Amino acid sequence: MTNPSLLILAGDGIGQEVMAEVKKVIGWYGDKRDIAFDVSEDLVGGAAYDAHGTPLHDDTMARAQEVDAVLLGAVGGPKYDDLDFSVKPERGLLRLRKEMDLYANLRPAQCFDALADFSSLKKDVVAGLDIMIVRELTSGIYFGEPRGIIEEGNERVGINTQRYSESEIERVARSAFELAKRRGNKVCSMEKANVMESGILWREVVQRVHDAEYPDVELGHMYADAGAMQLCRWPKQFDVIVTDNLFGDLLSDAAAMLTGSLGMLPSASLGAPMANGRPKALYEPVHGSAPDIAGQGKANPIACILSFAMALRYSFDMGEEADRLENAVETVLADGKRTADLLGEEGVQPVSTAGMGDAIVEALNASL
Repeated sequence: MTNPSLLILAGDGIGQEVMAEVKKVIGWYGDKRDIAFDVSEDLVGGAAYDAHGTPLHDDTMARAQEVDAVLLGAVGGPKYDDLDFSVKPERGLLRLRKEMDLYANLRPAQCFDALADFSSLKKDVVAGLDIMIVRELTSGIYFGEPRGIIEEGNERVGINTQRYSESEIERVARSAFELAKRRGNKVCSMEKANVMESGILWREVVQRVHDAEYPDVELGHMYADAGAMQLCRWPKQFDVIVTDNLFGDLLSDAAAMLTGSLGMLPSASLGAPMANGRPKALYEPVHGSAPDIAGQGKANPIACILSFAMALRYSFDMGEEADRLENAVETVLADGKRTADLLGEEGVQPVSTAGMGDAIVEALNASL
């Protein structure tokens, strides 16, 4: 039996630092749990541009198609702001998502009890929060044609097209329903069916998939703007939210801040099953490359570590080990250890990026 394969693309800025802590955790699983991974590493984003003149080399893209999962750190930085749009670091990430056909983006928003005071909302509103936003990732207004900036009379006009096919909606809806069956068995679909034809189709297709395949899952529909309001009013009313690319981008960022820090939030992007039955998958923290703190030991590695926990659960069918890692993170936070983004409370213990990784490994040891 071959080991599961993992391609690490640390990327730019703090990506290198947080990924170093993930590699500690991967090593722990090999040493203490006899769970070995075939790990390879490569470049993406600005690092790839510096080496190859492109944000993602074709050879790297080919490797990403072959492995069981890709784990990415972060891309971008001011050094690359003046590059042509076609070779900006972010284009490497977009190429991975598009060519791997990673159509379902999973963005959990979980508020650990120890961090409930960091949210801008009242503690009783967010304490214990655990929701999942499923964002369609490869279609919609970010990819629709026609698009561009054209001359119209004596002024320029910017054009983007919102486009969805029934099959694109069906597959992301199934992803949401399957997730809900493993969680609270409840899905809320969000769109703008009141003003957008694509929203009308979205609602019809999601309802059809539900009625035909998942009648035991509770399904509700909500306009996306009302959904944003409800996320701020009482987010614990939701379990799984499924929505399109644009609204998913906005709603998942809003939900992220309910938890208090972007440094805490992982994500997964899943595609169709490969020959081995595992979905094509890319895991990455929600935060960016944070070049202003890169190299200073201030970065929070938890989001990247929790992204690896998602890989354990969704790519490698190791749910118990994912729980073990998530519980280790919760233990460390409950013990008062905090990276720079989480300071502010009295009685907490400041730790560096590496110190947080070491503490999580210690908590994993204690779990045995």
